[in-house]
Amino acid sequence: MGDRPVLQDAEASIENHQRFVRRVVQGDTVWGLKSDAGWAVCDSAEYDEMEVMPFWSDRAYAQRAAQDEWADYVPTPIPLDTFIDRWLKGMHRDGVLVGPNWDAHNCGRELDALDLASELVDAQAQQRKH
Repeated sequence: MGDRPVLQDAEASIENHQRFVRRVVQGDTVWGLKSDAGWAVCDSAEYDEMEVMPFWSDRAYAQRAAQDEWADYVPTPIPLDTFIDRWLKGMHRDGVLVGPNWDAHNCGRELDALDLASELVDAQAQQRKH
């Protein structure tokens, strides 16, 4: 995907990020967009020479993003433990950022994969306490 619009307002981005963490921990699943060409990825709107892979907490959110250049992509579930242990570690190694719960315009936060992994592990631990 080419140029993306400037980030949505910070408050909405933070709320979407927090919703992502809460819902993926509750549902134990992360949603990505996948096609025959692979997983959805785009250029970072914040950092030169970096890419972002967006993921969503709900199938419906991922489906909403499957338009325009991603029209041939299908919402695909990823077990949360696999996402943390394999995906996020590999994305960090490859220098790819994570876009949690981007909106319908593909705007939202761009996070370091290990920062998100740490946040998800902490949220899992909190959930187990309750």
